[in-house]
Amino acid sequence: MTRFDEVYTRPDPRSYFVALGPLGYQTPHHAQSVFRRLLPFAGASDDRKHPTDHETEAVVLDICCSYGINAALLNHHVTWEELHERYTSPSVARMTTEELVESDRRYYAARRREDAVCVVGLDIAAPALAYARAVGLLAAGFAENLETGAPSPALYRATRGVRLVTVTGGASFLSARTFKSLLAGRLDPPWVAAFVLRTGSYGAIAEGLGRFGLTTQEYTCRTYPQRRFTDADEQRGAVAAVHAAGNDPRGKETDGCFHTALHLSRPAAHAAAHPLRALLHDG
Repeated sequence: MTRFDEVYTRPDPRSYFVALGPLGYQTPHHAQSVFRRLLPFAGASDDRKHPTDHETEAVVLDICCSYGINAALLNHHVTWEELHERYTSPSVARMTTEELVESDRRYYAARRREDAVCVVGLDIAAPALAYARAVGLLAAGFAENLETGAPSPALYRATRGVRLVTVTGGASFLSARTFKSLLAGRLDPPWVAAFVLRTGSYGAIAEGLGRFGLTTQEYTCRTYPQRRFTDADEQRGAVAAVHAAGNDPRGKETDGCFHTALHLSRPAAHAAAHPLRALLHDG
């Protein structure tokens, strides 16, 4: 699988959009509406189908958040296509990073949604986190690798009120260790919503989350295109991996794109009472 590690080491997201845009990358676009539908329920009492506006503010932890794109889409009146157009435009290309940061502060402030929520970001890419913090997309950002170490006291405190953990681009690089470090000692673990490539298994993470009282369900009504393959070798490898994972690549990976599946982990009682299909308005 082609890696794009270098785009996350730049001081702003222009290279991210230049590299991924031509491949039709779109997972944040799909996640935008899904996360909005889940947020009113995440962490809410199981006996209340529609949480009221005066309840505790929902807080999101975005794992592998990079430049805060999920936060941008979740909390602002913007679309993925609009962001791609902005960051690949000639006018933005001429800006210095400092000029772009100032421009982006105004851009996002003017488009802030009334129902915006506090988003905390976690990523090992410090430059991407610094940008997301500088333009106001993240309330806090932590460049920590929980696969190799425990969360800092500051990260643990900052995520104390988290109700929804989101993952759109990093599930393939994570294990149950990351989630164990974050959830250890918490009385009310947050929900976890992850878009996972069909080329691998989410089983080990789901099993780990189960130890904290969260049951994981895969949304089977549809899959979500991630991006086009970079070449024929990448496609052949993906098709073989999907077969090995026990999935059917026909009409999905065979048609030229990676696909992801949504996995939602939440308390078993809520999962039994509120089918995932109904939460996503497909029932």
